[in-house]
Formats: sequence, C-alpha cells, structure tokens
Amino acid sequence: MTDATEPTGTGAPVLELRGVTKRFPGVVALDDVSIEVRRHEVVGLIGENGAGKSTLLKMVAGALAPDSGEIKLGASLKMGYFAQQALDLLDPDLTIEEQLQRDFPNESIGVLKSLAGAFQFPGDDIDKKIRALSGGEKTRLVMARMLLYPPNFLVLDEPTNHLDLATKEMLINALSEFEGTMLFVSHDRHFLAALSNRVLELTPEGIHQFGGGYTEYVARTGHEAPGLRS
Repeated sequence: MTDATEPTGTGAPVLELRGVTKRFPGVVALDDVSIEVRRHEVVGLIGENGAGKSTLLKMVAGALAPDSGEIKLGASLKMGYFAQQALDLLDPDLTIEEQLQRDFPNESIGVLKSLAGAFQFPGDDIDKKIRALSGGEKTRLVMARMLLYPPNFLVLDEPTNHLDLATKEMLINALSEFEGTMLFVSHDRHFLAALSNRVLELTPEGIHQFGGGYTEYVARTGHEAPGLRS
C-alpha cells in the first residue's frame, strides 16, 4: 500500500475478550471465551460448524451484544467489518461508478477508476449496475470500498465466499500488504495459510492457540482445520 493508504497505528492490545458468553434459544454459541489480539497479528479463527466463529466476529464488530463478559477494543481503532450481509448494503440501482462516487464524494473519478480496476472492474465494467453483479463481483466491490482508506483493524467473515481462484489470489495479495491487525474466519486452506500468523481454534473444551499461523496448526495437530476447502 502507498503511504496515502497506510492504516494509522493502534494501541496494543487491539482486542480483548474476557469471559464472553452468548446464548441463543436452546444453544450456547460461546461459553466464557477469553482471547487477546495484539497489534499486527493476523489471526485466523477456526472451528467446527456451530462453534461460534461468526457470532464472535459479530460481537467484536458491535453487531451483536454478549450476554455476559467484556469486549474491549484498543485506542485509536478504526475497524473494517466484512460479512456476507455487507453485500446487501450496496444500492442495486446504482452503477459501480455511482456507488463509489457516493461513498467517496471527495475523490476524483481517476482515483475511483483506479480503485475499481485494481479490484478487477476495468474500463466500462465500472458502468455495470450493482443488481447485475454476481456474488463474487459484489464481494470485490465491498472489499474495494473498505480498502481505499484502510482501517487499522480488519474483521472478515468468510471473505473468499463466491470468489474464483484468480480473484482469491488478488484479495490475498491486497491483504498481504495490509499493515494493520486482522481477525478473520475462513474455510479456505490457501487463504488461511497465506495470511495468518496466529490461529485460534474454538472447541467445546475451550480455545486452542497456535502462534505460528496455519502452518504451525497443521504441524502440531497433524490434520487440517475442520470443514476446510481447497
């Protein structure tokens, strides 16, 4: 990333969860969970389906309140949160160019076209109506909007859903240059291995931590993460 788009610094730790519990009718999604995420960590959150991964991210992002426990965010924090619901926040009646102009009214059309091109919307593609975009194209557009002025803390829930291999590589390359802190859920093996420098596994027995990222997780456990895709 250029100097103009580097995220501002944030105090350490960036995130603290202390004794966080969340219940839904008939289900305990998270039970007395405590974790800490420090500055510049890229943390992959893994676990079986139903382990509470997305619920945890929603609470970190403030979209859901815990039933008990405490969630503390670091000072000077600017968060970017991606979940599949973010695709619904795009205006289907606008073109890509119109959406970007509405989001960034002070930016030149040249900057916005460069941004669109970097996320695989070259030339006249910027005139496409959002209602005509595929799920993968909408994901690219949402990520582009998030990364023009990068936050210093990214919280991403399954960002590679709907993406083809080339787009996935583009996103990995973009995020590998991100200089802030990241907490993400992914069932994509390559995404986890390429980006994480720490892994937290949610299990019924508690949280297992792996400080060397996904490569260390596989080496220490002798198996891939639950529910992983290629």
